[in-house]
Amino acid sequence: MTRIVHVNGQYLPEAEATVSIFDRGFLMADGVYEVTSVLGGKLIDFPGHAARLERSLAELDMTSPVTTDELLAIHRELVARNSITDGMVYLQITRGNPGDRDFAYPDPPVTPTIVLFTQSKPGLADNPAAKTGIKVVSIEDIRWGRRDIKTVQLLYPSIGKMMAKKAGADDAWMVEDGFVTEGTSNNAYIVKNGRIITRQLGTDILHGITRAAVLRFAAEAQMEIEERAFTIDEALAADEAFVTSASAFVMPVVQIDGAAVGDGRPGRVATRLREIYLDESRKAAL
Repeated sequence: MTRIVHVNGQYLPEAEATVSIFDRGFLMADGVYEVTSVLGGKLIDFPGHAARLERSLAELDMTSPVTTDELLAIHRELVARNSITDGMVYLQITRGNPGDRDFAYPDPPVTPTIVLFTQSKPGLADNPAAKTGIKVVSIEDIRWGRRDIKTVQLLYPSIGKMMAKKAGADDAWMVEDGFVTEGTSNNAYIVKNGRIITRQLGTDILHGITRAAVLRFAAEAQMEIEERAFTIDEALAADEAFVTSASAFVMPVVQIDGAAVGDGRPGRVATRLREIYLDESRKAAL
């Protein structure tokens, strides 16, 4: 079946979808994105992703070409047209095509470009890695300072994933001034004596939608939470570690820089949080 995508108000076969070579997303990485998971044909955490999209756009002085209700309708239409049971919907909005290349924003503003497509991931919630855990390596965080804006500037996270792959690991945790910021595409956590520790929100990490939900569920389950920066040494001395993201949900980390975390197996807290998150998110899915 040919995948149907959405480009600037049109539903098209992917082979017919085009964007101008003058689009600022292509030339300047001048755009933002969101990824919403689909489980059982329904959207997970859509309101959170829509709200973060609006925040990212506002931080870049951009406006969305569609309303939140229209965006939800497009997501649902793409899920239906592509028969997605489990998978993801990728959304990208750029500043658009001003007709030529220029560092300055177009004045007056042009119509933003909006693109959405689906990715089918059967059994997304049943990832075997959740039972065995993943391995990470630490790398220097050399990204720009506004990581709270979910922009399409993803070159260094891509490099980080390749660095991890070359080291025989699954992902990388980025470190700045001696402290872990986040993973290449996820938020990072450790657990010590039952306490969940994760970096506080700021401009140096992405305000994860899954992060917010997981911390809310953890609080409701009366788990202790401490939002502060932690070091790699602290992580290696922790009882367990994990990451959260829209596509991995809650994923245990069992090794950092070649050394085991805890007993080298997924921990009780991460395992329980994954169960709670998937259960509650499915109940609230749209």
